[in-house]
Amino acid sequence: MNTALTILFSFILIACSSKQSADNPSKEETVDQTGLTSTEGLRLDEIHLPEGFKIDVFARVNNARSLVLTENGTLFVSNRGGDKVYAIKDTDGDWKADEKYVIASDMRMPNGIAFKDGSLYVAEVSKLWRFDNIEENLANPSVPVKIYDDYPTDGHHGWKFIAFGPDGKLYVPVGAPCNICESKNEMYASITRMNADGSNREVYVHGVRNTVGFTWHPETGEMWFTDNGRDWMGNDMPPCELNRVTEPGQHFGYPYCHGGYIKDPEFGHKYPCDDFEKPAQNLGPHVAPLGVKFCTSEAFPSEYKNKIFIAEHGSWNRDADVGHTGHKITMVTEQNGEGVAYEDFATGFLDKEANTAWARPVDLVFATDGSMLVSDDLAGTVFRITYSLD
Repeated sequence: MNTALTILFSFILIACSSKQSADNPSKEETVDQTGLTSTEGLRLDEIHLPEGFKIDVFARVNNARSLVLTENGTLFVSNRGGDKVYAIKDTDGDWKADEKYVIASDMRMPNGIAFKDGSLYVAEVSKLWRFDNIEENLANPSVPVKIYDDYPTDGHHGWKFIAFGPDGKLYVPVGAPCNICESKNEMYASITRMNADGSNREVYVHGVRNTVGFTWHPETGEMWFTDNGRDWMGNDMPPCELNRVTEPGQHFGYPYCHGGYIKDPEFGHKYPCDDFEKPAQNLGPHVAPLGVKFCTSEAFPSEYKNKIFIAEHGSWNRDADVGHTGHKITMVTEQNGEGVAYEDFATGFLDKEANTAWARPVDLVFATDGSMLVSDDLAGTVFRITYSLD
């Protein structure tokens, strides 16, 4: 009888332990701090920037993806190819990282992170977590609170970019589960939003193939988002997009219309392109635009104020003889909600002769001193771009 009870309790403990592991992402106890600002493998001298700007290394972080910088100076960095979320600290104010912490591990593509009221929010493919009082507990984060777990589990375009809007709601996109398809579930190919506690989730806008970056205009409060164009329509079609949301419920064309004027060869016959919202700015083909921010830096020259910076992750399916697109940081100048100029800001992450990238920009944020921090998931780096007249 005692043996039977022992076996029974052992099974219960194993089951409970497995459930706790699934619902409570774990973290590593220690992190190797060596090489935290190493320039090994980086080709910084090949980066081309406008006159007066320079680029350096703030931190090395494996597969660095989304960035969140708090008012206290903690930089949270997610990754997609790995399973972790990191915190980076510059403790002596020299804008070089000194400390790195693992906030969470064993997570499924934790690309999306956001920060509100002292809590870090992390998005897996289908779940959202909240780490409370996180900056006071970087070395030993508390058990996270699961606030939502009903997003699709598809891996295709399943990773998330998340952010809090001016309305205090958490915005969460759901990519299309395919290259091109119609979905009966209206949650696919959309941007959703919910309260900070996970309640009252709703679809905010439709027809968004895969956005991995959005922000809000510092003056109008309108959302602007990047969208990755579909594949296999040729080397130069369709364009990727920068879009502006003016009201909830808008539809931005996917899967029927691309770039505001190109009918999809499979689904385009169903609706005219005029039925959908037009992009504020068409970007290059297959550039894979991800992070996007309006320039709020007081340290950049005045002509950069409110310019829209975009991290273009870069193409993967263009023919070798025509070469890759993207792999750079670009700028869009907008007037009255429309793009009037689209130009390069930082190039050189792609070796055009070899058609091989050594770094791929993902996200960007502006720091308190006005510098720009840029993540890169290929070389595993957070770059720092500054401006000086010297």
